[in-house]
Amino acid sequence: MAAVPNSKNHDMDLVYRLEDKPPFANALLSAITHLLAIFVPMITPALIVGGALKLPPEMTAYLVSMAMVASGIGTFLQVNRFGPVGSGLLSIQSVNFSFVGVMISLGLGMQEQGLDEHAMVSALLGVAFVGAFLVAGSAWLLPYLKKVITPTVSGVVVMMIGLSLIGVAITEFGGGFAAMGNNTFGSWQNIALAAFVLAVVLFFNSLKNPLLRMSGIAVGMIAGYVVALFLGMVDFSVLNDLPLITVPVPFKYGFDFQWTAFLVAGLVYLLSIFEAVGDLTATAMVSGEDYEGEEFRKRLRGGVLADGLVSVIATALGSLPLTTFAQNNGVIQMTGVASRHVGKYIAVILVLLGLFPVVGRAFTTIPSPVIGGAMVLMFGLIAIAGVRIIMTNGINRREAVIAATSIGLGLGVSFKPEVFALLPLKELFQNPICMGGVAALLMNLIMPRDHGEKVYLTDDSDI
Repeated sequence: MAAVPNSKNHDMDLVYRLEDKPPFANALLSAITHLLAIFVPMITPALIVGGALKLPPEMTAYLVSMAMVASGIGTFLQVNRFGPVGSGLLSIQSVNFSFVGVMISLGLGMQEQGLDEHAMVSALLGVAFVGAFLVAGSAWLLPYLKKVITPTVSGVVVMMIGLSLIGVAITEFGGGFAAMGNNTFGSWQNIALAAFVLAVVLFFNSLKNPLLRMSGIAVGMIAGYVVALFLGMVDFSVLNDLPLITVPVPFKYGFDFQWTAFLVAGLVYLLSIFEAVGDLTATAMVSGEDYEGEEFRKRLRGGVLADGLVSVIATALGSLPLTTFAQNNGVIQMTGVASRHVGKYIAVILVLLGLFPVVGRAFTTIPSPVIGGAMVLMFGLIAIAGVRIIMTNGINRREAVIAATSIGLGLGVSFKPEVFALLPLKELFQNPICMGGVAALLMNLIMPRDHGEKVYLTDDSDI
């Protein structure tokens, strides 16, 4: 049997390798740097879902707080590698953006059924809780899933996630769903504030310093928040009479389950597995560890298993599902710190922040235009990431037809969801992410393959 080539890069310019233990001050500074990269993306999904579904401030704040607590717990599991659980890499867990559009779409459908806020959140988190077991169970099925869910299929889904979320982002840009109710949507004040935030984010993203680029969204939102303060757009009344500590309560809003919603969420869960695989592979590479061979396969299996179990914990506590974040790979490259022990500091900080209700409630005071100004770019980048995934191995005529048809159907139902109102399980086909993903999956299984067909547009240089 041929030996597996050693893919470990011993020439990586690392200050602290995977098993090194940095001094307290260095570890704390590295942990804060990682937090800067993920903090805004971590709390924003709950704010967007809460705003779109018109949840009370205390419910949205609880979602934010539990996102931090669950991310801390998940990061601790990943970096420590308990038995088969965890990658043992500096893998940071945060809220999965893939579920934002799905949660909003499913939640609005539940509201049409007459469910109140508690019943709706109970059903959404119940579906997400059960779906998380799909990820945990798939940890041992990765080689088989790769044959079914190709880069074209997963790329279409990621692209549809970004495209479907742009509608939410532009709504926030104009003032949010609340502004639609009080006739201030699209006002000069809202548009100017959102444009200012976007301009700041774009400015920082054009700088050469990697840390400044990665902090661009956070800086843009902070700058926008300061301007909003001077404009009198921030309401601090939600901070009155808060308890000192938020006590995590499993299934705080009850537990409910809907099969049709589960089918939609389940597909997104399965496709998010490959996002986690890609992120974990990148983490191993930038950490100077093997990214081939049996040891790496164990890391992948443990990382995906932890992703699933962490989402089980997160949704039980009242957070949206979590996943491994890619942003932190850039931090490892930038700082040269790949020590998994830094993840322990990150975990403790996140849990502590989540336990103080004033932190979660403070984020609910961010005006919608501030969020929208940053999210227009972020969600657009998600769509572009989908294009890059589709192009991973080049694209021939077959893959182009699959992608084009799937995106056409997915975008089509986002414009006219009623077109499939007569079909059974209509919720499955009226969701653009699910429609595009299912179409791509089925076409990939059915359409004949022409292995001799020329591949074109093989990389970014050809576009």
